[in-house]
Amino acid sequence: MSASAVRFGQTELPERQVEVLRRATRLEWLTIAFLAVTVTLVFLVLGNSQAMKAAWIEDLLSFIPPIAFLIAVRVNRRRPTPRHPYGYHRSVGVGHLVAAVALSTMGTYLVVESGIGLLSGEHPTIGTVELFGVSIWLGWLMIAVMAMTAVPPVLLGRAKITLARELHNKVLYADADMNKADWMTAVGSIVGVTGIGLGIWWLDAAAALFIAAGILKDGLKNLRAAIVDLMDARATTFDDREPHPLAAQIDEHLAGLPWVARAGSRVRDEGHVFHIESFVVPVDGAAPSLDDLEAAREGCVELDWKVQDIVIVPVRELPDVVPHVGG
Repeated sequence: MSASAVRFGQTELPERQVEVLRRATRLEWLTIAFLAVTVTLVFLVLGNSQAMKAAWIEDLLSFIPPIAFLIAVRVNRRRPTPRHPYGYHRSVGVGHLVAAVALSTMGTYLVVESGIGLLSGEHPTIGTVELFGVSIWLGWLMIAVMAMTAVPPVLLGRAKITLARELHNKVLYADADMNKADWMTAVGSIVGVTGIGLGIWWLDAAAALFIAAGILKDGLKNLRAAIVDLMDARATTFDDREPHPLAAQIDEHLAGLPWVARAGSRVRDEGHVFHIESFVVPVDGAAPSLDDLEAAREGCVELDWKVQDIVIVPVRELPDVVPHVGG
């Protein structure tokens, strides 16, 4: 498939982003396959450990971000219609919101359940199982499974971070961020199981509470970011740490045109791409020609592949809500 055949709505992806999208899609399918194996193994050795139950539920929740990413990418390719003139880019934000709500809800439930278990003084037990004719403490199998499943998610998460930056995909970033922290869930589960084996009953409940708190933290963090984006807040970088620098680059480009005195833009994050309204104050109030406006627009589009949905509006004064460049 050539680069020209891959689009997000009307935005044609450059060859680099096409390859990044393919890699991200492969990684998400690989993540789903890994989670299927992990969920099965953890379920088989679950036992009575609260920490193991919390880890198993977290693994189940981990299916949501990659599935949301894969669905959003497919929906995102639809062309704009009269009913959806801005295209379907918001599918990324919807997927982000769905994943965040699921994480927040289950995290809250697990925090309450684990807290009740800790306060009530439940003393879980772990029995033995017959394996190849040998009686083995089930806790050893729990520890082995969690140790084996601790490292791959971290490697997957690190690989996804770079791809999320290049695609400007916040669902992929949320998934990567969760993957990178999965080793803490594995360690917490191992500590909880070890505590049961040593007779320190409260370690299991404390580990379950630690895992649940991590799920809730991820959920609330992503819930805030998803809601802010859907409310048309100023566009930020893929990790929500700072305003996206592309807005300033567009204003500087426009302000540098000979017929522009000042320029300022409103930039909305539609998912992978931006919707931009750029306001320009012409020099001496002279109205620019259509050729001037079209050349200015083409110059902005050339700055970055995400800048294809942009309108340039000549005005006498810039709106108060936009930062500006120029005199």
